[in-house]
Amino acid sequence: MTGPPADAAELLERALGYTAGSLALVRPALLSRPTPCAGWDLRTLLRHTNDSLLALLEATGPGWVAPPRPAGTAAEAAADPVGMLRQRACTLLARCAADTGPDVVAVGDRLLAARTVAAAGALEIAVHGWDVARACGADRPLPPSFALRLLKVSRLLVDDVDRPVRFAPPIPVGDGDGADVRLLAFLGRDAVAKAKAA
Repeated sequence: MTGPPADAAELLERALGYTAGSLALVRPALLSRPTPCAGWDLRTLLRHTNDSLLALLEATGPGWVAPPRPAGTAAEAAADPVGMLRQRACTLLARCAADTGPDVVAVGDRLLAARTVAAAGALEIAVHGWDVARACGADRPLPPSFALRLLKVSRLLVDDVDRPVRFAPPIPVGDGDGADVRLLAFLGRDAVAKAKAA
């Protein structure tokens, strides 16, 4: 694989569907629980994921992604982060289905193929969906074939420059570990350890 997959939009749809299942686990009492993202609680993770979905909506709408917003500016997401995520995910799913977005997206001073943005979005949304489930005390493995496709994407999009700011260092894996464990380990997450009960 030398570039983002041609079916990146379908990967993004699958990521949104997977993450919707994790969002169903969220309860207000769990928002202060730690997540696999170092230093983040569930509330912070949901806020970040909302920002990511907003960026994807910008990419699939006007075709340019605004600079990152200061933390705490999305008051509506803070009030009901799960509701906002569901609303944005529905809009994004409709855009993926319509397949009418731009072919090229401006991100800062760079122009990226829309499928590159979609593939990056699929990776981030799916992995954060796993993070959400873990924070809620649930084990929700990524489906093997989906995880394998995301693992290929991750090796294209994540390098040493991304560590330790965006991703933790990789975690060693065993020869018999599945694609989901290898994907999460590559992104600094321990999928073998059991989730802590909520």
